[in-house]
Parts: sequence; structure tokens; C-alpha cells
Amino acid sequence: MALLQIAEPGQSPKPHQRRLAVGIDLGTTNSLVAALRSGVTAPLADAAGEVILSSAVRYHADRVEVGRAAKQAASSDPLNTILSVKRLMGRGVGDVMQLGGQLPYRFSEGESQMPFIETVQGPKSPVEISAEILRALRERAEAVLGGELVGAVITVPAYFDDAQRQATKDAARLANLNVLRLLNEPTAAAVAYGLDRQAEGVVAIYDLGGGTFDISILRLTKGVFEVLATGGDTALGGDDFDHAIAGWILGQAGASADLAPGAQREVLKLACDAKERLTTEDTVELSYAGWQGVLTRDTFHDLIDPLIARSLKSCRRALRDSAVELDEVHAVVMVGGSTRVPRVRELVGEMFGREPLTDIDPDEVVAIGAAIQAETLAGNNRDGEELLLLDVIPLSLGLETMGGLMEKVIPRNTTIPVARAQEFTTYKDGQSAMMIHVLQGERELIADCRSLARFELRGIPPMVAGAAKIRVTFQVDADGLLSVSARELASGVEASIQVKPSYGLTDGEIARMLEDSFQKAGEDKAARALREQQVDAQRLLEAVEAALAVDGDRLLDEEERDAIKVQMQALRELLDSPDGIAIERQIKRLSQITDAFAARRLDSTVKAALAGRQLNDIEE
Repeated sequence: MALLQIAEPGQSPKPHQRRLAVGIDLGTTNSLVAALRSGVTAPLADAAGEVILSSAVRYHADRVEVGRAAKQAASSDPLNTILSVKRLMGRGVGDVMQLGGQLPYRFSEGESQMPFIETVQGPKSPVEISAEILRALRERAEAVLGGELVGAVITVPAYFDDAQRQATKDAARLANLNVLRLLNEPTAAAVAYGLDRQAEGVVAIYDLGGGTFDISILRLTKGVFEVLATGGDTALGGDDFDHAIAGWILGQAGASADLAPGAQREVLKLACDAKERLTTEDTVELSYAGWQGVLTRDTFHDLIDPLIARSLKSCRRALRDSAVELDEVHAVVMVGGSTRVPRVRELVGEMFGREPLTDIDPDEVVAIGAAIQAETLAGNNRDGEELLLLDVIPLSLGLETMGGLMEKVIPRNTTIPVARAQEFTTYKDGQSAMMIHVLQGERELIADCRSLARFELRGIPPMVAGAAKIRVTFQVDADGLLSVSARELASGVEASIQVKPSYGLTDGEIARMLEDSFQKAGEDKAARALREQQVDAQRLLEAVEAALAVDGDRLLDEEERDAIKVQMQALRELLDSPDGIAIERQIKRLSQITDAFAARRLDSTVKAALAGRQLNDIEE
């Protein structure tokens, strides 16, 4: 009989079984996973006590490294160490090449237009690299929570388009994560902020991360989070601050901006360190390639003010879109590590005319909000609280019409999920087919918008031009993903497409990646079994320690206590061992030696419960 941990009613160490769900902030620079534990929603820490996971992946010939250790190797092994991969999600090779010298990688093109990075393990797509980060977070969560996850809410920038959202879902699929919902990062922050403060009214969420910027204007009313407007820039963030400082350093040192990958990483690290120090210091002494100088806070402001101005321009546009005046915004919430820069807080405060709120950790608030939503979607009881999230699409969706024009069917900032239909007709007499070209963007000409998909509607009855009636229906689900159908009303012929963005993974590429994961299934199974044994061991040790503290002196003699402690120490020494079988054996030994103690505790508890009571009392 294994040791039984006894607790007072209502104080059981294992409350009712919950479906384990988490919130994940998949960030450009850092990522986090959060969950509800003991009534508190908070980030989950790794074995070293760190809650933040650097969004860095390093490929070795025989293994993959994720996190801080990988990030530290960026200068020494730049071609195999990928940082800020979020910037590449859902982008084509042409998009990536526009980033130019900011990316010290060797790119190749796969079956799709997605860029692949050449590594020591072969070409890796941004989706595969992101999957490694998600896999590390999933494993951390399962180890801490002690079970398999039913799913996760993963946050994305509000300005992520369809291709970038699909790429994020593909990465989760490769990481064996069930996506309960893709949630816009500012909305996630509003969830955490609103619940913590019971806030009502109009709130601006200013989210400046490592690689992306989002601004969302939300109206909070008794648990309803309505996004009035959203905007931003998927190529603006703290990384750009680093590049601005690095450019200044190279200019001061008289060095060429055309650097080898390792040297580029080195100067960027120097720039990032300087940026972080200037948060609390007025000047920073720098040394690079024989040059020594000082970067003052005023010079730093000159370098980054144009970048901050770009973000404020997006803020003004979002306010116009939401039809909200500046004085109606009663709070500005700062999200993202880059909002720690005092100049950012200063200029944002000046624009909105109020001090931004920074008391919730800007690195953690998005993951916390996502975890709160994950609890709801997993079906766990939240003490009667209900959340209604009214998110919006970031860019208009529409069709190509004659003359290369963009006809918008669903305007940007429309609340999702949503379905909209519009009727079109034929252009020529006897026309029996129609090409449906789906677009995303705000411009009038299709050449200035992004092509999402094309499909054909065939079988239209031959009629004179303008006689046929073709209804095209757009549907956007809660994740912001699109499907389009077209139906000729007279004949009933129909065609439809689930929009698979041009820069998403092809089915062949997904199959290859899944095949790779299947080949590693044995290793993954063994690793999982080991983690389960380690969790069981830790639980047993905690239970025995608690039992000894309460009843050890009363129910055991010194020899019995010493024997139990010897077996406990043996199990502790095996906790970090890769030998799951040895841990399992030691668990059994400890369980066996504590069987008698568990029986005595049970007898003692029953006797105490029955003391002073008559048989008739018990029968009643």
C-alpha cells in the first residue's frame, strides 16, 4: 500500500480534476507559458526558476537547443542560431530579402514561397523553428502541471495577416499542441488587465515587443472586451532600437556596416546591452574594435524617436478608425519588453495625455490573459465568470473585379467571427465560368493588395452578360482564418476554398515535418516516460515529508524514521537522473517502506474521528 496523504476536508492537495490548458505568448525576443494554479494565473517557471524563455533556437548536428543557452551562442554560431524568427513567419522569400543585412542567415526556397534557413541539420522553415519554441513551452507546462495539455491559447500580434496566423497554427501542429484559439496580443492584455482592475471604459493597449508593434483601442464593459480598432506594424520593435544603436556605434568607430554574421551579432549584443543600461543610467561607455566612446541618453533618444513616432502614427490612425477622441481614453496599458524604455513611456504619455499603466509586468501580461481565456475554452469552471471577446480582423478582405479593382467584402476592424455575402454577375455573354480572386488589403487596386487565394466557379448556365447572379460568401472564424464560397443562384452550382495562404506550408512540407516528428517518436516517448517518473517521485517525496512533519514523531520510532529518510534521500539523488527505470524502482522502495506508516496514520485518523461517539450516532 502506497503512502496516503491525509488532509482536512476542503484542503485536499489534489482538488477536483481540471482539464489542463495554458496560455502561450510566442514572442519575437522572449516567450512565456502561463496557467491557472491554486486560483492564481501566473507564468510557469522552468527547472532553474526562469519564467521567460528566450525565443532562440540553435541547431547542433545531433540535437536542438532552445532558450538562453542558444541565444548566447548567436555570435559564435550565427548561421545555426536563429533569433527573432517571428519576423519571418508567414513571409515569402521576397519579403525576407527586403530585410537585407538585418538577417545573418543563408536562405533557400522550398516548394512553397516560404523561406528556409540553411542549418547544420538542413533547411529549416520559420514554422519548424517556431515549433521548437512551442515544444519547449509545452514540455515545461506538462512537467509543471503534471499531465497532458488539452490545448493552448496562443497569442499573435493583432496586425498578423492570414498567412502569419496560419503559419503560427502550423507551428503549433508540429509541436503537438492543440490550438484552442489564436488570440490577439492586445486583447489578451486587456483580459488580464480588465479582470485585475475591474476596469470599464475605453482602453488603449500599446504593445511594443522585440519585433512587432500593435495598438488596439478597446471598450471594456462588465466582462465584454470589444475591440473598436486595431493597427500596428509587424516590422517595428525593440530589435530596431538595437539596429539603430548598432549603426551609430559602427559610424562612430568608422567601421563598415557590411559585417560577417558573427561580427554583426556581436555589435547587436553590444547595442542591446547599452539600450537596457540606459533604462536606468544617463550615459553608457562603449568599446568596439578599438574605438571607445560614450552613448548618452539624449543621443539614444535622437536615434529611437523616429521609430517611436512610427508607432504613435499608428495610434492616431487607430483612434480615428475607432471614432474615439483622445480624452475618452481613460487608460493606456503598456505591453511588451520594449515599453520598459523610459522614452517610449514618456512619448506615449504625452500623446495620450496621461501616465501609462506599467504596474502589471509588461513581459507577462499577455501570457496571463491568454491563460485566463484558455481556462474558459477548456471548460473549466471560473466561479461563474464569463468572458466575451469581440476581436476584429486587421485588414479588409475582398475580391478582384473587372479592371483590377479591389472590392471589399469585409472591411477591416469588423468583429469576428463573421460571415458576409455579396452578389456579382458575369461580364460577357455566354460566360460559363468565373475566377474568384481573394485579396487582403486597404488599397483600391489589386496590385497594391495581397493575394490570398484563387479558385474557379464552373458550370454557370450560359446567359447574357449581367443576367447570372453569383453570391460570394466570406467567413472568418474566431482565429481570424478565412474561407470563401461562391454559388450561382439559378443553377445552384457552387465552389469553395479554405484559404491556405501563399506563404503557408504546402501539404508536402507538412508531411515531411510530421514524418520527421514520427521518426523521433521513440525518443519523445522515452523522454515523456522519464518526466512522468520524475513528477511521481517529486509528489511522493512531498507527501512523505508532509506526513513525517505531522505524525512522524508520534507514530514512528527513531529507527523507522531513519529508514524512511534514507530511502527518501536515495530518491532525491535520482530526481535529475536520466534513468527512468531506476527512479521507478526507488519510488516502489519508498512506497513499500512507508506502507506501515500510512496504515497507522489512517487508523489514527479514524480513531480520532470516532472518539466520544456512540454506535447509534454513527448509524444516524
